[in-house]
Amino acid sequence: MSEPKRPIPQPGILDIAPYLPGKSGAPGSQTIKLSANESPLGASPKALAAMHEGAARLDVYPEGSSRVLREALGEVHGIDPNSIVCGNGSDDLLHLLAQTYLGGGDEAVMNRYGFSVYPIITKAAGATIVMVEETDYRADVDALLAAVTPRTKVVWLANPNNPTGTYLSAAEVRRLHAGLRPDILLVVDNAYAEYVTADDFEVGLDLVRANDNVVMVRTFSKMGLAAARIGWMVGPDHIVDAINRIRGPFNVNLPAQMAGAAATRDTEFNARLKAHNAQWRDWLSAELAGNRMRVVPSQANFVMVLFDTSETASAAFAALAAAGYIVREIGASYGIDNGLRISIGSEDAMRGVAKVLKSMDQTQ
Repeated sequence: MSEPKRPIPQPGILDIAPYLPGKSGAPGSQTIKLSANESPLGASPKALAAMHEGAARLDVYPEGSSRVLREALGEVHGIDPNSIVCGNGSDDLLHLLAQTYLGGGDEAVMNRYGFSVYPIITKAAGATIVMVEETDYRADVDALLAAVTPRTKVVWLANPNNPTGTYLSAAEVRRLHAGLRPDILLVVDNAYAEYVTADDFEVGLDLVRANDNVVMVRTFSKMGLAAARIGWMVGPDHIVDAINRIRGPFNVNLPAQMAGAAATRDTEFNARLKAHNAQWRDWLSAELAGNRMRVVPSQANFVMVLFDTSETASAAFAALAAAGYIVREIGASYGIDNGLRISIGSEDAMRGVAKVLKSMDQTQ
């Protein structure tokens, strides 16, 4: 029997496993979602007001380059707005980078437990992903450099990393870059930069400014604007020019642009968000560190908890769900069958999670 005549996807597309988002509770339930690394304090009130204002202008196209948003980002972060490209979430920009700099026969290097979107966008561009083993759930610079071949065109680095929460110091990121050929693009994905408290961390702006082969990608999703889908990228002129040639002409909607600009300038809210996260991230880490649980030190707005077996991890997920807390299982997406990723939430949520897991730990 002959195959039906129909459009056929490009080679490799049907081999891609789709991205698995964090689970939510059933509609109308009272469950607390701690599976998607969303802001523990919601959105900036100033961002909400700005979005409401933008929603009154839904009949007009947004300004195509996200100028208002780029100017706010430039003002607060000390960046030339012309070096910034905004996108429909940082995923949009990562897709564009892969589409622009990867193709058939190329390779992209990433650490084993790096963000699960990297293999998707690499394969979608027709290239091959090269997974590099980590050292205790942390990217290994020497191993990453050893994996580079003449076919390598991109290195993806989430810093801090999702789902582990680990990070590379500024010196280690510079060492990684120094070991790469100038024709290899280093993409530093700083999705969780707003939450980092480590003294030796840097977002990499100096590295971007001084080189032609580094970009920094950021997001508003972890800052209370996940639903708005806003991401931004800083890069050298030639990369900004290339990305602007293929991105959608109105890829960030008007309410999102206005909300993002207001959120950027609301530095008081952002400081409060960082302080809350640091307090309860460190508290939860200390509370859970025990006999059958290990919390990997995190610089993000979540912690990864490792159990002695995958069965124990599944039981912990079920116990939390029964108590009304939905966390992230990371076996299917990342191959860490004995781990759970728990977003930092309210004080009550963190105390509730700790009570459930500590009670379970004591009964086993």
